Amino acid sequence: QVQLVESGGGLVQPGGSLKLECAASGSIFSIRAMGWYRQAPGKRREFVATITTGGITTYSNSVKGRFTISIDNAKNTVYLQMNSLKPEDTAVYYCNAEVMDSGSLAYMDHWGKGTLVTVSS
Repeated sequence: QVQLVESGGGLVQPGGSLKLECAASGSIFSIRAMGWYRQAPGKRREFVATITTGGITTYSNSVKGRFTISIDNAKNTVYLQMNSLKPEDTAVYYCNAEVMDSGSLAYMDHWGKGTLVTVSS
């Protein structure tokens, strides 16, 4: 089994910053990529950013230039530095990882339970 645990969410004023962290643990043989998705109230889950273990990053247009994703391969941990936050960034942020566990020959998607980010004055 693979577990993803997010942390770092909270309440922040518009224009402020937060840093999210997600640590993967369990029967991990290999990780191919890790990323972040978010779901605002009443909306579908949407892509935010992803990073491969080789350091290749992809961002949604809505966060490009404001958010920075990074990864610590030794710790199986991904980070999301969020700057210049806007009220529309308010959402539950979910961590995602493409993991090959010790009993499989294929990469599978795993998800964390989410951490709430609220941007409000």
